[in-house]
Order: sequence, then C-alpha cells, then structure tokens
Amino acid sequence: MEYPPRWIMHVDMDAFFASIEQHDDPSLKGRPVIVGGGHRGVVSTCSYEARRYGVHYAMAALEARHLCPRGVFVKPRMARYAEVSEKVRAVLGDFSPRVEMASVDEAYLDATGMERVFGTVRDMGMRLKAAVAEATGGLTCSVGAAPVKFLAKISSEQRKPDGLFILGPDEMEAFLRNLPVKDVPGVGRHFAGELASLGIRTCGDVLRYGGEFWQRRFGKAGMELLHRSLGEDPREVVPRRPANTHSADTTLDEDTLDLELLKTWLMRHAERVGAALRRHGEAGRTVTLKIKYADFKQITRRTTLQHRTNSTETIYETACGLLGKLELEDKVRLIGVGVSGFEGDSPVQLSLIPGMDGSAEDERRGRIDAALDVLRGRYGKGAVVRGRLLEPASPGDGNTGGEPERGRRSAIR
Repeated sequence: MEYPPRWIMHVDMDAFFASIEQHDDPSLKGRPVIVGGGHRGVVSTCSYEARRYGVHYAMAALEARHLCPRGVFVKPRMARYAEVSEKVRAVLGDFSPRVEMASVDEAYLDATGMERVFGTVRDMGMRLKAAVAEATGGLTCSVGAAPVKFLAKISSEQRKPDGLFILGPDEMEAFLRNLPVKDVPGVGRHFAGELASLGIRTCGDVLRYGGEFWQRRFGKAGMELLHRSLGEDPREVVPRRPANTHSADTTLDEDTLDLELLKTWLMRHAERVGAALRRHGEAGRTVTLKIKYADFKQITRRTTLQHRTNSTETIYETACGLLGKLELEDKVRLIGVGVSGFEGDSPVQLSLIPGMDGSAEDERRGRIDAALDVLRGRYGKGAVVRGRLLEPASPGDGNTGGEPERGRRSAIR
C-alpha cells in the first residue's frame, strides 16, 4: 500500500497583536503601532511599519521611542487577542483534524492526505489563508509547508507578511545546504557564535562533521543540529498541548512598597488567570507569586494547595499569603501570579462543582465565578467589577516584560 507524502503546515499570524489593534481602530492603519512598552516596560510586538524603524520584540520602551518617535504605543489586550486566536483555531480545524496551537498566534497542521479534499498543498494553503482573513475581518497570516515540522516553521518565515512557501521533499537538501544555522529553531545566539568560531554558518557546513564530533563537542544539542541539517524531525503534530502554566504579570509605572496597591494588582491578575483556566477547563494546585524589584532582581514564591483550583478568590488569597510572608528587599517594579500543577484527573471546571471538598465556601466562590464569566461573556469584561478592583491602582503597561510574538508566554497563558 502506498501512503500519501507527509505534509505539515505552519500557520503564523502576521504581527498579530498589532494587526488586531489596527483592525479594531482604523485610525491606526498604516501607522507604526507598538504593543506594550508603557512608561518603563518593553515591546511585546509591533506592526511592520514600526519594524522599519528598527523596533523589535523585547526592546526597551525608551529605545523604541527614540527610534520611532511617532510610534503609537498601545496597551496589550490579551483577552481580545485570545478571542481572535480562537477564531483562527476554529478555521484551522476545518482544514485538518490534527491542529496543534503552538502559541496564541501560530499553529501546526497535519496536512497529509488532504490533497483529496483541498487539491494541492499550495491550493490548500491559499484557501486556508483566505478563510483566516474572512474569519478575522481581514487579518493576514503566513503559511509554510514541508515534510517535517521544523522546516514548516522556517518556511512560514520565507515570504512574510501574508506569504505562502512550499518546500517539497526533493527541495529539502538544496534548501538546507544554504540555510544559516542561526535560523534553525533551538540555535540561540551563544550556540551560533560557537559554531561560527568553527567556521560553521550553514547546515551544509554542519555535514562536514560526523555524529561522533557533534556528540563529543556539543552533546544532545549537537546531535539535534546534525539531525536537523539532514532534514530529520520525527515530531508529530500534537492536537493539544497542555499548558504548563497560566499566568499574568505587570510592570508598574512606578516602583512601590505599597502592599495594598500590590494586592490590588494580585486581584487583577487572579481574575485574568482564573478566567483563562475556567475557559480552558483547567485547574492547578500550585500558585506562584512573581516579584521583580527596582534593581531588576527577580524572585518567585510558590505553594501547593490540597486541591486543584481555578477559583479567582482562591488564587488571589493564596498569592496574598505568599506576598505577606515576604520581607520586601526593595521597591517592587513588577508583580505577577501564575497557576500550574495541572496533573491528576482530567481538567474540569472545579469552581463550577459545588462543594468539591465539602466546603460551602468553595460552592459560593464557584457560583460567583460562573456568574461573572457569563455576564462578561455577554456584556464585556468591564460589565461587572469586583469591589477589590474599585480601589485605585497605579497604571502599569500590562505586558509580560517582553514576550515574543511566537513561542511566547503571553500575559494570560
């Protein structure tokens, strides 16, 4: 029996956050939009108009303002980005039963055998791009297709933005021969520097040495680079990748030692994390508090609960408990909350199960969370506000301290 050739597609939304801001506010179209930054933060992502000035992800806001003085800085709206991401995911599900969301703005599809439904791989890519644009109100994506996963990802970068690049099996060897090693996923700046010192700049150069050399010199990383340079990548498209953590953090506009102000931000983050957990039907046992001081020293404190939770109040109270045990060494620059430890039974909406541990309080909290989720889903997230959040809080830029647009840890993840 002859099997169809293996095809994997990588779909990457173009300047996702910035494109959504330009879509929602037409006055921003054609302008250099920079998402994140705030007063002292960093750039989360930016439009292609801003990139022409040299602005890029993780750049300090002050430097971005210097390079692009006419740049329009906007605060991230993670709930809105997640909403659009869900629309994209739904579209991708119409093209393949195996879709792996790698992040909020990129995904892999197993396109093997889909020629019988959509025509050639190129035809499928064009139809997919058109469907994404229709579902999102005109947002563009770049699509790459190749027989293996890492080359599909590299292919999606070849024609950005709004591009389509197909790398066939008979083209892989020539493509890899001239591919810079720095473009191979997993090869960071330090590794690329070490390779350059050996005169290795392309995947073709890698093949000058055998497996014994790569194992001895760089261990596992060396062997993986060798396999990639040969076009080998056995990884399959995994339909759902469980989250390692859901978290949110904010860089404050002013450093502070005000515990009440910090607790207000903990409630804001607990709301976002709790809502994200419930939306995905997940719950965790470990709550983590993240603090970054004015001198940029960062610490984390965590505790493990008896039961998994996705209750906003439980997350908030646990984070406040961790904060209360800290002797703050300096003023706080950034504060964040995360929930992890999803192991155990299949993820369920624990906050919707009355008295999961025999506690009437848990039942009350579950009813409140459920009611707020429904109201906000129907009327918008600002329709109902918890009393704790009516207290004044200093503004922060709401970003994550610099997350890449792909492979990112987004502000709600």
